[in-house]
Amino acid sequence: MTKDVPATGARPQAVAPVFSSTPLRIVFDTNVLLSLYVFADSRFAPLRHQLDSGAWQAVSSADCLAEFRRVLNYPQFGLATETQESAFAAYAACVSRASIAPAVPPASLPRCRDRDDQKFLEAARDNAAEWLVTSDKALLQLARRERLAGLFRILTPEAALLAL
Repeated sequence: MTKDVPATGARPQAVAPVFSSTPLRIVFDTNVLLSLYVFADSRFAPLRHQLDSGAWQAVSSADCLAEFRRVLNYPQFGLATETQESAFAAYAACVSRASIAPAVPPASLPRCRDRDDQKFLEAARDNAAEWLVTSDKALLQLARRERLAGLFRILTPEAALLAL
């Protein structure tokens, strides 16, 4: 069961946490992964704790993981090879890459303005994620324009924090 938390825009309101024995399935976009596994953004430490504790289950796809690995190597970050490998290994250790085989044809998804971001929508749908946590403007704009009811919610990291 997902919680009603705002995607973006209006000031987020506190949400009563939902307790479940089943981990919440979440797709994280690459920018959020960088905050969690490379830059250790202290604002998002509770999100990392949810993953490390098993309260949340990160789910992904081969394409999303390949993008994370590729971005870790961007020269502007200046990350040593060991740092890149450590960040990727830490995430890979907790992420599930097995898609849930749909019993029916997969639900159609809206098209994201940035074609490179479509893979995150597909990963969320194909892995039965409850949330796609992103800081990407194109995905967040899509969340405001499109209804993804019955599939998953697109949330900012800040909105996901409010659900804790």
